[in-house]
Amino acid sequence: MKLEKVWTSPSFFVLLLAIVGLLSLIGNPVEFHDENYWDHHGFFFLITVTFFPRLTLLFSSVPFGGLFWWIGFFFAPRVLVAVLATIHFWHQNPLLVFISWVVALSGETSEKKVITTQYTTRTRTDRVVIEDDGVIEADYEVKN
Repeated sequence: MKLEKVWTSPSFFVLLLAIVGLLSLIGNPVEFHDENYWDHHGFFFLITVTFFPRLTLLFSSVPFGGLFWWIGFFFAPRVLVAVLATIHFWHQNPLLVFISWVVALSGETSEKKVITTQYTTRTRTDRVVIEDDGVIEADYEVKN
């Protein structure tokens, strides 16, 4: 296996993220315990984490690191926010945690649905017929 294939393989990227996450957790141990949301954050943070979860997670004081954190960050950031809210604030603010799960599940579902419906391929029945004498229409067949 050539060295350039190793550097660009997905398994190397996952291994690198796992090592970086492990080192960040070793360097900055995170204690998960009962905390009150309003002691650490405000209404502005609540709005930004709802509408811009990736930016807020990246540029705020939220603890980060580890393979699952990065997977959640790239593929389902609202679910990551809900998991972190559950770990930190469940005992003190269960209503906020419940709302975060509702936003996470509905937001991720609707976001994925919009993306899949927007980028589906059009069928041949969606053709636009142009009524102009200067336009030549041509049909084609795909040869196997």
